[in-house]
Amino acid sequence: MRIFHLSAECYPVAKVGGLADVVGALPKYQTLAGHNAAVVMPYYDRKFVRENEFDTVFQSATLLGTRRLYFEILKEKTNKLGFELYLVKIPGLIDRENIYSYPDETEQFIAFQIAFLDWISYSQQSPDIIHCHDHHSGLVPFLLQYSKLYIRLAKTPTVFTIHNGQYHGAFGWDKLSYLPEIDLTKTGLLDWSGGINPLASAVRCASRYTTVSPSYLEELIISSNGLEFLFFLERARGVGIINGIDTGVWNPATDPMIAEKFTVAKVAAGKQKNKEALCTRFNLDPAKPLITFIGRLVFEKGADLLAEAIETSLEEFAGKVNFLVLGAGDPQTEMDLQELKEKFPADCNVYIGYNEELAHLFYAGSDFLLMPSRVEPCGLNQLYSLRYGTMPLVRSTGGLKDTVIDFGDTGGYGIRYNNTSVEDICYAVSRAVVLFNDNKTLQTLRKRMMALDFSWDVSAKKYMELYQSLNTTTT
Repeated sequence: MRIFHLSAECYPVAKVGGLADVVGALPKYQTLAGHNAAVVMPYYDRKFVRENEFDTVFQSATLLGTRRLYFEILKEKTNKLGFELYLVKIPGLIDRENIYSYPDETEQFIAFQIAFLDWISYSQQSPDIIHCHDHHSGLVPFLLQYSKLYIRLAKTPTVFTIHNGQYHGAFGWDKLSYLPEIDLTKTGLLDWSGGINPLASAVRCASRYTTVSPSYLEELIISSNGLEFLFFLERARGVGIINGIDTGVWNPATDPMIAEKFTVAKVAAGKQKNKEALCTRFNLDPAKPLITFIGRLVFEKGADLLAEAIETSLEEFAGKVNFLVLGAGDPQTEMDLQELKEKFPADCNVYIGYNEELAHLFYAGSDFLLMPSRVEPCGLNQLYSLRYGTMPLVRSTGGLKDTVIDFGDTGGYGIRYNNTSVEDICYAVSRAVVLFNDNKTLQTLRKRMMALDFSWDVSAKKYMELYQSLNTTTT
């Protein structure tokens, strides 16, 4: 089966969040299963692109309104990621360093989608599935069906995956002229709340849409930044498939980024060695329970409550627990955490920024991982932590609810709480501290965590079953 994944991000080429991890792993596992999967993404002037060789496989020009754009499709020569990687380069528009936040971002992503479709159409390719990820590629299902330029591809099945339904990529009708010639009687499929909404259009027009966890599929009906009624109407066409993790990259037995490799059999000694390395680096006491946070310091992650919750816990368990934060985001949250570090230098430390190697050491050396998310469509951090025998402390939402069972329940291995509040976070911390002091139970739970299978083998199979059902329907 020939599969094209369209995405704004793909690890390790360009990453902001979990979208990149998914797009960097799913096609690899599909390729390993014998399919012909490829990723198509915008060209970014970044380290991966500069350090690897690409062939120009296609050149042409397209229109963005009245603006004529020359574009080329570059293919990475060696398939070093485990799948074919194609970059869409448009000089002066899609050839910059950053992924997001340019004032002409709307034009960038429209042009990216048009260039992809022009390439596939003009080069006479016939994919079995076009899999679009988030709003950056959300216009493709509509254009395939309702632009006469792509009529040859109109019956190509499309899957649209929502990684975060809070971001729609919406823009005004004044930019309708940027699209290629379309059937104007179908513009209602682009409209939501008086503007063009790529995410809403994709939900309506894709053969099926998916979310990155079953619970998030239901939560979009309650909270999706204005699209709640749409998700209520389209619920029957949605499928929730939990993300997997790349167990080749995230494997404590082979991970080159951690201080001491370890397996399930040696989890206690292995984690202790990594904890000692981590605590030495950040001047903390490895004899105390170590609770960490890894991620963006933003509202949806509950990061605005971190400083208060950590301070409250440090005062309650005076000298008996350590906290360590790795992340960046809201300037006020960063400042609050820095002040906390100065107030409790022996019990708390902070690394402002993101460091992939350090993140691996956090997962390997922590005892507990805190995730007080308000919104978490799937979450990968809790899956990484489980893989390394680190117990996640999660709010019961989205994918966190689907992947973490409280250790107080049958077969459980984590700590769950209901609200993103200082009180609930502190209560979860208190449970963690008590559990840490019951070493026998903790080691049993660590082995249970590490034995769980959240690999992409499982998730990729579910996507392939979905693809095959769509191909059966269209043939």
